[in-house]
Amino acid sequence: MSNKGEAADGGMTEALRDEVGLLTRRLVRFALRRGMIGELDEDHAHNALLDLFGLAAPAGGPLPEEELDSPVAVLEPLLDAAATLGLIPDDTTTQRDLFDARIMGLLMPRPSETAAAFGRLTAAEGVRAATDWFYRLNIDSNYIRMDRISKNGYWLHPTDDGELEITVNLSKPEKDPREIALLRSLPQTKTEYPKCLLCRENVGYAGRPDHPARQNLRILPLTLRGEQWFFQYSPYVYYNEHSIVLRGEHVPMRIVPETFERLLDFVDAYPHYFIGSNADLPIVGGSILNHDHFQAGRHVFPMEKAGVPAWTAHGEEQAVRGGIVQWPMSVLRLRSADRAALLRVAGRVLADWRGYSDGAADVLAMSGDVPHNTITPIARLAAGGEYELDLVLRNNRTSEAHPDGIFHPHSELHHIKKENIGLIEVMGLAVLPGRLDAELAGIARLLSGEAAYAPAAVGAEGHPLAKHADWIAALVAAHGTALAPEAAAAALQAAVGDKFHAVLRDAGVFKQDAAGRAAFGRFLAASGFAPGAV
Repeated sequence: MSNKGEAADGGMTEALRDEVGLLTRRLVRFALRRGMIGELDEDHAHNALLDLFGLAAPAGGPLPEEELDSPVAVLEPLLDAAATLGLIPDDTTTQRDLFDARIMGLLMPRPSETAAAFGRLTAAEGVRAATDWFYRLNIDSNYIRMDRISKNGYWLHPTDDGELEITVNLSKPEKDPREIALLRSLPQTKTEYPKCLLCRENVGYAGRPDHPARQNLRILPLTLRGEQWFFQYSPYVYYNEHSIVLRGEHVPMRIVPETFERLLDFVDAYPHYFIGSNADLPIVGGSILNHDHFQAGRHVFPMEKAGVPAWTAHGEEQAVRGGIVQWPMSVLRLRSADRAALLRVAGRVLADWRGYSDGAADVLAMSGDVPHNTITPIARLAAGGEYELDLVLRNNRTSEAHPDGIFHPHSELHHIKKENIGLIEVMGLAVLPGRLDAELAGIARLLSGEAAYAPAAVGAEGHPLAKHADWIAALVAAHGTALAPEAAAAALQAAVGDKFHAVLRDAGVFKQDAAGRAAFGRFLAASGFAPGAV
C-alpha cells in the first residue's frame, strides 16, 4: 500500500487519488438525487468519471452528509484536480469551462431520453410542470451557471414610462490574456462545425477555445408552422427561464408574415411563456442574424406592463384592436381572440412598414435598394386568453450626425450602452456590459470622497474612467463629493437608469412629443387604423 504523497494511478498521488475518488462519488450522488440519472445509471456514470480522471477504482470511506443545491461545490475542486493532473491546459476559465461541460455531460440523460421525459411530464402534469423540470435540469447540469449569474448587478429604475430593469452582466467571464493570445495563435481557417452557436449540432459538442463546450446541453423538438424547431434555455438567463427557440436549419433571420404564425404556435404550446424575435437588420438587430431564432421565457417585462391609452378596432378587421403603448420606443399593440384576423393585421402592418417613408420623421424605407424598416415582434397570451402581439417599429438609417444609427443610442450615451438595442432591451431590461461594474465602483468612490476627484486626471487619455469624464463632472456638480457610500451607489443607479431610458428614447422611431405622436398616427392610418389609436 502506498503512503500518502507517493505516486499511484499513473503518477497521481494517493492523496489526490482519494480526493478525486471521493469527489466523483459525491457528484454521482448529486446527479442521482436530482434525477439527472436513475439508479441503474449510477455505476455507469461513476465508471465514466473514473475513466475521465484515470482512476482504476473508486475511493472508499464514508460520504459527507450534504444536500447540495448545485454541483459547483464539487465541480470546482474536481477542476482544480484536473488542472493538477494536466487534464486542463493552462488552467484558464475557458479551459476549465470546457472540462466542466465534459464532466457534467457524463451525468446527463441522452437527448432522446430528455425529450421523452419532457413529453411524459407534459402529458401527465402539463407544460408548466415540464418546463419547471427542464429548467432545473439545466441548472443542475451547470449548463446554466447560476454561480456566475448571481453576481450580476440588478436594480429597478422608475420613469414616466414605468419601472425599467437594469442589469450589469457579469455572467460571461472576461477572457484571460493567455486565452486571447491563444486565440490569436490558432490557425485562421474557420472551423465550419457547428456553423454557429445556435445550430442543433451543438448538442454534445466538446468545444474548443473559440467555441463553448456543450456536452451538457439538451434541446427539445418543437413544431412551429409545420417546421422543425428546437427549444433550449440560454446559459446566461438574463431573465427568468430565458429560452432560445431555434430553427432546425441554419438559415438567416427574417421577419416575414410567417414569423407571426410561428410566434402564435409557440404561445399555444407554451401559454405561460412570452416569445419574441430580434429584428432582422444590422444596427437594430441582435448579435446573431445568421440563424433564425426567437427568445422566450417566463418573465413580465416593463414594456408588457406599460399601458395603451387608447384602443381602436382595425378598419378592415373589426375583431382586432390596436393601440400605441406608452413606451419610449414605437410599439403598436394588437389584441384579438381571432388568430387568423390577428395574423392578417400583423402581416399588413409589417408590409406597410417595410415600404413606409415619412421625411418629417426621418423615416425612409430604402436607400437605393437597401431596406431600413423592420419590426421587433413579441407575442404572449393576454388576460382572458386573447392573443397579444407587440410590434416594435425599427429603422436602421444612419446619418453624418449619427453614423451608428439615427434610431440607435446616440454618442453621448455610448459610455454606458453602445451595443445594438435588441429584443431584451426593447422590452425594458438593460443588459449593460460587465466593465461597468468596476467603473461604477470607481465613480462611487469619487462621489463619496473615498478617492479624490481631479477633473483633469479623470479626463486624461488612458484613465480607466476617461470615457465617463463628462458624466462624472455632471454627477459631481449635482451631488458633490461627500455622499455616504450608500447614497453614492443609489445616485449612480438612478443616473444609469436615466441613461438607459434615454437609450430607449433614441431608439424610438416616433418620439413621445406632439410631432412624434402625429407621425405615428399617420403610419397607423396608412395601415388601416382609425385616428383613435393615437
